[in-house]
Amino acid sequence: MHYYKQTRYKLLRTFCVVAQKENITHAADQLHISQPTVSLQIQALEREMGEKLLERRGPSVRLTPEGKILYQLVQPIAAGIDSLKETFAASLGKMEQGELNIAAGQSTALYVLPKYLERFYAAYPGIRINLHNVEGQSGMKKLLEDQVDLAIGPLLQIPDTIVYKPFASFGSILITPETHPLAALQRPITLEDIGPYGLILPPRNMSTWRMVDTVFRQHEVPYSVAMEAGGWEIVKRYVEMGLGVSIVTEVCLTGNEKIVAIPLKDYFPSRSYGLIARRGKFFTPQAKRFIEMFDESFFMDDM
Repeated sequence: MHYYKQTRYKLLRTFCVVAQKENITHAADQLHISQPTVSLQIQALEREMGEKLLERRGPSVRLTPEGKILYQLVQPIAAGIDSLKETFAASLGKMEQGELNIAAGQSTALYVLPKYLERFYAAYPGIRINLHNVEGQSGMKKLLEDQVDLAIGPLLQIPDTIVYKPFASFGSILITPETHPLAALQRPITLEDIGPYGLILPPRNMSTWRMVDTVFRQHEVPYSVAMEAGGWEIVKRYVEMGLGVSIVTEVCLTGNEKIVAIPLKDYFPSRSYGLIARRGKFFTPQAKRFIEMFDESFFMDDM
């Protein structure tokens, strides 16, 4: 019976990795076993459960509806066993080792995270922090595949599988060189005022560009883009040099820039930054401590 339980856990752990990777080859690499062994273990689990758990499409696999239900039941258990040593140490009041994996975009990593990472490192210097720099939907993919403990950043659409808890909000601002005509206006800036001047914007596939384009179109105000530049630090530098004006989120201002910042709250919504986690996820003790720095009630609410 003892051997049987050991074997069952092995099958379930293999199943979880296959479900996350959606690929037999990638799962075999992570588990350090052969592809045929992975396939045999999945078949054995399907026989035991009496249900088809995976749909195979060449090397790729997808969970069946029954497979999704089993994964939701098993994943927190498997993750809990994998981090049992760390959880046990934390329960004894020690948290001296382990890892914390966080997904964040460039702006979040540069402007939002530093003070929190500094606090966490001061409290738990033995915990290794792995910061995964992500763009667009790649952070969500890492979350759903359990490659990271959590993500931090803005989130416009919230799927049912995700919990999003905003902890900060920042408005949109127009930034101009100090000697720019718009900086000297003694009245609120309008989109019509901005339209004639070339904008410096992040690349077209980023959310800032889409937001700016949407707002100008909604108000039927023509605008032009003078330059595409990746990252707000680069955008600010080129605005300082007088190569154009830009619309950014106020979080990127440090106070050391030689630019003028003008609020645009009448036209652009503020952007919230929040904790992003997979619903029903098992959190390691170090992930829990980190999350509680942002939101002490996170684990009291219904996950």
